[in-house]
Amino acid sequence: MSLLIKNAKRVLENDEFERVDVLIHGNRIERIGEIQDNADEVIDADGALITSGFIDVHVHLREPGFEAKETIKSGTRAAAHGGYTTICAMPNTNPAPDTVNRMDHVMGIITQDAIVRVLPYAPITEGLKSETLVDFERLKEHGAFAFTNDGVGVQSGRVMYEAMRQARKINAVVVAHAEDEGLKYGGVMHEGNVSCRLGVPGIPSVSESSQVARDLLLAEATGVHYHVCHVSAKETVRVIRDAKRAGIHVTCETTPHNLVLADTDILELNANFKMNPPLRSKEDQAALIEGLLDGTIDQIVTDHAPHTSQEKAKGMLEAPFGIIGMETAFPVLYTKLVKTGVFSLKQLLLWMSETPAKTFGLPRGKMEVGEVADLTLIDLEKKTIIDASRFESKSSNCPFICWEVYGETVMTIVDGKIVWKRG
Repeated sequence: MSLLIKNAKRVLENDEFERVDVLIHGNRIERIGEIQDNADEVIDADGALITSGFIDVHVHLREPGFEAKETIKSGTRAAAHGGYTTICAMPNTNPAPDTVNRMDHVMGIITQDAIVRVLPYAPITEGLKSETLVDFERLKEHGAFAFTNDGVGVQSGRVMYEAMRQARKINAVVVAHAEDEGLKYGGVMHEGNVSCRLGVPGIPSVSESSQVARDLLLAEATGVHYHVCHVSAKETVRVIRDAKRAGIHVTCETTPHNLVLADTDILELNANFKMNPPLRSKEDQAALIEGLLDGTIDQIVTDHAPHTSQEKAKGMLEAPFGIIGMETAFPVLYTKLVKTGVFSLKQLLLWMSETPAKTFGLPRGKMEVGEVADLTLIDLEKKTIIDASRFESKSSNCPFICWEVYGETVMTIVDGKIVWKRG
């Protein structure tokens, strides 16, 4: 089977556009340019941007155990709607995929239900507790993408050190939700003037940055590839920048919500603004933007974390942490940071596709002849209102509802097959 996409445009290094056609044969890109060949299917892109499919190395699909929030089927539909062709699923499910049998079960659901590529994480420790290490080697053999206890930080330095030693032996990545529980103080948002004004306990930045600092020295001692989840604090950016200069093998990520929102945007106790790590200060937000621009921060992820409306209705103090993000990430970032001149479009596309692939050694992330045809088409001129009724996710816990944005997904192609299209 062959698929010919006509009249698309791709972005060049200087952020100018070039009109192109793309011919896909089987699951590979066969030609890019001006193409007159016949194909089994021809699609007129009508000037839409065509780019390599987005890659999100930090999502929560909730299955097994929390199917009321999300499933692998609904979560991958949400991913496709957002232009993502590869996503990496966190292991804080019930049960966690901390044994070979449990990992095989998750892989079976992915094979049956996923419409985009899903790479599952395995936990660092059994049951996501900071106690007993999992069998790193066997879990990697059975499909573990990398190892993380996302949702909770590994509290024991000894356990993290031993985990890094095990991961280094099998060339696996340790991915850390960095948070010292003893420094959290029961907080529900960033500790600062806003938390004081709203009368709720705050989470100090040092709860994140201090554990990252610990882990960076452990990573240096073991030689492991250490990746920091959802960086939110300016102090964390600083210690990672210093570690990279020192030659420590560290990479990291941040999120759309931490790039476009700050704690000052929380005007009332709305649980759709409750996430962990929290929205921090304007100074932290500026440090994240600077970190992306100078290469300290490697990529942008969504930390897509669905919860039911009933759970979020419990309010800021009692509701669970987390918001969804795969269906809003590109339009929010494009509207707020590209159209305003903070980032170039080329930079944003790299942080959402090619750089995540490079970071984790994935054979994806490039729109070139011979590469797998994982592609996203986006209408950059289309103005839309973010509307929860249009989400493919089972959940709607999102702070961007009713925002006016540009950059609507037109089509998502995985392995040469159309898996989502507008309308």
